[in-house]
Amino acid sequence: MSGLELVPIDLDEACAFIAKHHRHHDPPRGCKFVVGVARDGQIVGVAVVERPKARMAADTWTAEVSRVCVADPIDRHENCGHASGACALLYAACWRAARAIGYRKVITYTLPEEGGASLRGAGWKCIGEAGGGSWHRESRPRVDTHPMQMKLRWERE
Repeated sequence: MSGLELVPIDLDEACAFIAKHHRHHDPPRGCKFVVGVARDGQIVGVAVVERPKARMAADTWTAEVSRVCVADPIDRHENCGHASGACALLYAACWRAARAIGYRKVITYTLPEEGGASLRGAGWKCIGEAGGGSWHRESRPRVDTHPMQMKLRWERE
């Protein structure tokens, strides 16, 4: 038994956790909702769900898991690919919550080197490569601090 449980958490708490523990992303600026996972009353992971960043995916019926962050590799990979690991618990909870409020699809993106076992364990399907590149445009300058290689897109319907 993993001893992990889903817990309510607000965006400020989730952002502080992400700022401290996420490997390659800053905290998001907003969200539709957030989910936490705890062990013995201590937050060990968070997930943030937003509207999709890609215009073509932003169809009112789709939400995007933009951040999943788990502090301890033991929690991240415990029973990897099964519903008892913290990441799998978070992905499954995001889908259930989104579906409960009317979303028909939830998407997320991972780096190719991230195996995706937690997503598969939570019932998600890899759709293929997507995204990548810079957000910078001459008309809208940006400083890119995120990984810019192609990503893998995952969906749950």
